[in-house]
Amino acid sequence: MNPDPTTLAATRRSLHAVAELVLAGPQYRRHGTIRLQVTPGGFATVTEPSHRVDGVHLIAGDRLWSIAGRSCADLASVVGLQASPLKDVYHDATDIGETEPLDVDPAAAEWLARCWVAGDSALRRLAPAEVPVLWPEHFDVAIRLDEVNFGVSPGDIHINEPYAYVGPPTPRTGAFWNQPFGAARPMRELGTADPAQVLAFFTEGRNA
Repeated sequence: MNPDPTTLAATRRSLHAVAELVLAGPQYRRHGTIRLQVTPGGFATVTEPSHRVDGVHLIAGDRLWSIAGRSCADLASVVGLQASPLKDVYHDATDIGETEPLDVDPAAAEWLARCWVAGDSALRRLAPAEVPVLWPEHFDVAIRLDEVNFGVSPGDIHINEPYAYVGPPTPRTGAFWNQPFGAARPMRELGTADPAQVLAFFTEGRNA
């Protein structure tokens, strides 16, 4: 599964905005943490009240709202919150404004969620004592183990599709290390986001 790059990028951009402005931002103002968690179908806050994204919907309790065509300000309002950017917390904040209409595609959202879930599963098996975090800054699910970052990104300006990565604290050389920050493999090449193959990639990186 590999959605059209333009559609994937638009969906990723909109879901990133929801993660930051609707979930992590308000959570940070109330509870002091920006951490999010991977859930089946998407991602969620780690504090109460629980809000989550499942596919192309925002869910609170037993109610859900379509994300497409709405703005972050509107979505936050329907769950009793105020959209909150995190530009005062980190530099790589989303470029979507609070009132900009959002554009999400169901197939692209499903693929992104599948990649996060595979990454979360692989990370838990790699390091059972660690709790993977979906960080709203880069929108990746990750852990740090022995000063090495392991994670799955939904794609970015460097690699425009979901990928697994290993980021050591200092540069490495060799065939495995194919990126300036370490190593990366597209999720479509890892058994189309198969957790076992993602784990194998992480394990290879840890051994390297």
